[in-house]
This record gives sequence, C-alpha cells and structure tokens, in this order.
Amino acid sequence: MKRSDTMALRFGERDLTYRELADAAGALARRLDGLNRVAVWATPSLETSVAVVAALLAGVPAVPLNPKIGERELAHIVSDSRPELVLAEPGAQLPAGLRGVRAEEVGLGGSAGELPPEPDGEAPALIVYTSGTTGAPKGVVLPRRAIASTLDALEDAWQWTEQDVVVHGLPLFHVHGLILGVLGPLRRGGAVRHLGKFSTDALAKALSEDGTMMFGVPTMYHRIAEEVGDDPALADALRGARLLVSGSAALPVHDHQRIAAATGQQVVERYGMSETLMNTSVRADGERKPGTVGVPLRGVELRLVDEAGTPIETSDGETVGEIQVRGPNLFSEYLNRPDATAEAFDDGWFRTGDMATRDADGYLKIVGRKSTDIIKSGGYKIGAGEIENALLEHPGVAEAAVTGESDDDLGERIVAWVVPAGDPPAEQDLVDHVARLLTPHKRPRVVRYLDALPRNDMGKVMKRALGG
Repeated sequence: MKRSDTMALRFGERDLTYRELADAAGALARRLDGLNRVAVWATPSLETSVAVVAALLAGVPAVPLNPKIGERELAHIVSDSRPELVLAEPGAQLPAGLRGVRAEEVGLGGSAGELPPEPDGEAPALIVYTSGTTGAPKGVVLPRRAIASTLDALEDAWQWTEQDVVVHGLPLFHVHGLILGVLGPLRRGGAVRHLGKFSTDALAKALSEDGTMMFGVPTMYHRIAEEVGDDPALADALRGARLLVSGSAALPVHDHQRIAAATGQQVVERYGMSETLMNTSVRADGERKPGTVGVPLRGVELRLVDEAGTPIETSDGETVGEIQVRGPNLFSEYLNRPDATAEAFDDGWFRTGDMATRDADGYLKIVGRKSTDIIKSGGYKIGAGEIENALLEHPGVAEAAVTGESDDDLGERIVAWVVPAGDPPAEQDLVDHVARLLTPHKRPRVVRYLDALPRNDMGKVMKRALGG
C-alpha cells in the first residue's frame, strides 16, 4: 500500500489519506497476527474498511457481518466460522449472538511498524456468506488470488486508474460494496467516496466534485432513471462521470434508455457471484449493448452448456445454456462443506446456475436462474427456501411457498404464498417474523393466502403455477 497524503477513503465528511490508512490498518494488523479468523461488523464506515485492510495485511481471514442480520443467521455464521474476535466501529451495538466472541473497537490512529509476511495467493482472504435455495447460508472462502485477479481484470476492462474516484452507497458485507467498492479503488491507488445511505442528491454532489465512477445496483439506477429527466443537476453530474457501472441483478432496458436519453451516458453492466467474483463485463472501450453483461474478463474461461452438460458452440443470441466458469477468480471452497463444494463443480468448471444466451460478438445476456428459487431483490440474491422455513415456524402458517415477481424498484419483490393454520395471521405479523429470524431485506413484500399450494404427483410445489 502506498503511503501518501492523497485521499484513500471518504465516508460522509470523514476521510483517511493513504498514509493514515496504512498506519491505522498496520497497527491493527500487528494485533491480529496469529489469529485464525476474525469477524467484521460491517457498517458503512471508515472503521470497517480499516478492519478489512488490517486483516488482509495480517493474513487473517475476515468474515464480514451484515449489521441487520437476523438472530438465526448470525448464530449459524458464528458457529460455522468460529471467529476469535469481532471488529467494530466505536459505539456499535453488537447483538446478543456475538456475546461469546471477544470484541475490539477499531481505531483510526497508530503506527504501522513491521507487518507480518505476505501470505501466498491461495491463503483465504475473506469468507462471505451467501444463501442457497435451501438450508443455512454457506461460507464462500475467497483466496487472495481471486480478489487480486478480479480487480486486475476490471482494471483492464474499465480502464481503471489511480485517478479514479469511485462513488457508491453500497453495503460493505458482500462482494459488490466491499471488494469492488473499497478494495478495488485501494488496489488501483485511487479513492472511494461512500455516500452512506444512497440518495440522488448525495450522488450528484459527489460526482460533481471529484467522482469519476459510480457503482450501483438496479434499484439505485431505477431511482436515477425516475428523477434524472427532471433534475438538471443530477443529469449534469452523471454526464460528467467517466463510467457508470451496474451489477448484482439485471438492469431493465427501459432504465438504461431513460438514463442515456437524459445524460448521454450508457450504463455498463457486469456479471459475477460470491463464488466467482467477476466473470464478465461490458468494456469501457467496447460497444454498449443494454441488457447484456458483456464479455468474459481477462483470465476467465466461460462456457454455456445444455441440460446434458454438453458445451453449446452456437453464438446466435437465442440458444440458452447454463453459464459455467473457471479461472483464478474462483473461490476455494464452501467452509466446512466439502459435499457442497464438490457438487458445485463439473470437471473443474463452476456451475453458476444462471442461464444465458451469447451473441456473435460474445456478449452474454442473463435470462434467469436454472432454478426458480433465487430471487434478486434490491441487489441481493435471496434464497426462497430459508424464507419458507422461517414462515413455517410461525404458528399461524400451515404451508408456505416463496416466489419473486417483477418490481420496478427492487427488480423482484418477495411474495409469500401461505396456507393458514386456522384464521389467517396478519400480513405484517408474518413480515416482521421473517425479518426477525433472517434479515430485513429477506422479508416478504406481499403475502397471499391460499386454501392449498399447487403440487405435482411427487408432492413438490409447482411454483410456476403461483407465478414464480
């Protein structure tokens, strides 16, 4: 890490130079040296950034925790990852589920001193928990080489330099906000300006001052598309940006068009997963094709396969296949889950479960999940199974199924289909129940009551009959 007086991080009105970041993270890294694993209470703050950088400097795997996490998910993650320490910003109110873990407040002072030796590329850097369609969240073990590979491939695709200032308001407990949005600018020697809670006013101010790139999810771009035609200041700020990047879910073509019409800017989309980090992107110097996620990044091998697992050679923009990838960007394993790790691969190719078409120029268009049980809402990929399990624990629920349906703001909203056990419980009661057990963004936005769920001869719920 360079040591200079140029800005590295700014969160609201607080900032750190590279010299200050090196000292604060270095001082903390010396205290972390020798630990097996640490958790980070990942609030959108300077302290979270310092904590993660310190863990990387110390060679200690870090487990980012969502500050809005539900009690059951937290209990599972703590039991599964067994952190020896939880790092948090001063004054953070840690939940009861972390009382058994030693806590330390992250300071912004200190002196770096001598740091532990650099681990090799296969050493675990982060463990990011992601939800599948059923069961508890799995810990995705991301080695150092995967993070470096992805960020360096994006340097090439986006012409990313130390002159760039990335503006975003993303949470810091997953890949998009933390790895791309914080570690990315730091690896390039540039800067990040975090908005805290996203707003178009704050975005316009940051871009009009020194921001050159914006990272966002479709929910944010939808709000921009709704406002930019009537907001000259927002349009001017976006027009002056070097690159607008959207990810975590598909950006509707209509929003692409409205933003382009008002600003002349065409949003760049990219495609990745927790397990693979980034796989593809529309290049900064390439053709912009709204609705596509671009071409494979440098170093990433990608293929489409049919239902039999046979590679699809045609590139007609119509033939649909499952995306499989391999390369240095892939995760090492699911923590404590060798069975799930083995199942995720096909002769070295990672099975993404995402279905896509490929055109003659090699551009991919994501058309959906191989399964109907992943809901992409507000930039999150949410497993229906864990929500169904939570609903079934409510005494007023006899049967439950969860699907996603189109939503202009969220991309998809979560719909709960409930067969009541007696009188139907209040909708808000079910919503609050799920939010308490899991996480607020996993709560149903709509509850619909049925006399029975549609099932096939094998007893499986036919979600397509529900609209899922």
